[in-house]
Amino acid sequence: MIAGTPVLDLDDVASLEAADAGGTLRSAASGGALVRATAAALAEDALTRLRELRPRSLVLVSGSGRAARAAALLVAALGDRTSMPLVAATAIPPWVGPLDVVLVAGDDAGDPRLAEAVDFAVRRGAEVVVAAPDEGPLRAAAAGRATMLPPRVRVLDHNRLLRYLAVGMAVLAAVDPNRTGPLLPDLNALADLLDAEALRDGPQHEAFHNPAKTLATRMQQRKRMVLAGDSPAAAILAAHGSEVLLAAAGQITSAVTLAEAVAAHGGLVQAAGVAAPGFDPLFHDEELDGPAPVEQVRLFVLSSDADQSAARRRLAVFGSDAGLVDAELVNVDAETASADPELGAAPGPPANRGELEQLAVLALRLEMAAAYLRLLGARPASTTGSYDGGHY
Repeated sequence: MIAGTPVLDLDDVASLEAADAGGTLRSAASGGALVRATAAALAEDALTRLRELRPRSLVLVSGSGRAARAAALLVAALGDRTSMPLVAATAIPPWVGPLDVVLVAGDDAGDPRLAEAVDFAVRRGAEVVVAAPDEGPLRAAAAGRATMLPPRVRVLDHNRLLRYLAVGMAVLAAVDPNRTGPLLPDLNALADLLDAEALRDGPQHEAFHNPAKTLATRMQQRKRMVLAGDSPAAAILAAHGSEVLLAAAGQITSAVTLAEAVAAHGGLVQAAGVAAPGFDPLFHDEELDGPAPVEQVRLFVLSSDADQSAARRRLAVFGSDAGLVDAELVNVDAETASADPELGAAPGPPANRGELEQLAVLALRLEMAAAYLRLLGARPASTTGSYDGGHY
C-alpha cells in the first residue's frame, strides 16, 4: 500500500514553523520545562512539611487523563520497591488517616471528585499535596490546609504527563528518601536530559538523525499501528502514546503489552492479508512487483530495557510473516546517548539511566512525533485546550 503524499516536508524548517500556528511543537518540547518547574518548587521548600514524615502509605488520587497515567506509571515502575504501599485511586480510600500522605492531581480545578478527595483527606488528618490549578473548588477545599503545587508552565492538555510524573517523583523522594530516593532521578538532571532530547527532535534537525521525525515518518506511512510496551510501565507509556496520537494528530492506534501483541501475532498477519486474498508474500519482490498489495500492520515496541539485544530478540517472532507485520523497537538507543553538543544529546549510555528516565525521554519523543504528524497533514487535528506558550 502506498502512503499518501504529506502536505509538508519534515526537513523544510520554514514551512514547519509556519504551519505550527498553534505552537504544537513548542508544547510537546516543554517536558524539560515542566520537570524543571517542579524542581524549582522544591528549591522553594514547597514540600518541607513532608521531609520528616515516614507515612504508612502514599495514596495517588487522580482525575482522568495524564494525571492518572502518571500515577499508574509510578506504581508500575516503583510499586514493588518502595518502603510503603503506593496506591493509585480515583477517590480517597476509607482507611486513610493521619499516618498517610495523599497526592491529589488533575487538570480540572472544578472536578468535584478531586475537591471531595482533598476535603475528605484533610478532615481525616492526612498530609495532602495538590498538583492542580490553584483556583475554584480545589482552592476552597485546600484553604491553607494542603500543600499546593499549581502548574507554572502552560502546555496543551495532552502534553502534561511529565509534569505529574515529576510531582509524583518529588513527593516520593520526600517521604521515602532512603529506599525510593536512590531509585529516582534528580529532577534538574532529568530536565536537562529532556531538553537534550527536545533539541535533537527539533525542526532544525533533519529526519535522518532526528528520532521524533523518524518516528513520525514511520507512523505516517501506515494507517494500522499498534503501540506495545515490553514492561508494565512501558505498556502504560504505550497507552499514553496512543492517547497523544489521537489528541494531537487524529491518529487511531491500539495500545497493548508486548505479550498481548505476540499472542495476537496470527490475527495481525491474517488481518494484514485480508486486503489482498490472492497475495503470496513468498513470491513477491517489491523491486520488481512494486509495493505489496496489502495493508501492513506496524508494531512499535516501547522498551526501557538496558539490554538492547534482549529487547530486539523479543521481536523475532514478527520476522516470520514476510513483512505483513512490521515490528520496530523504540528505545533510548546509543545514538541518542552519544555526546554531541550540536544535537543536544546527553552523555552516558542507556544502561546508566533508570527506567523512569528512559520512559520520560520516550514520552517526550512520542509527543514530538505526534506534533510532527499533525503538521504533516496526514490526519485531522483534534487537540483540545488552550496554549499561549509561543512557537518552537
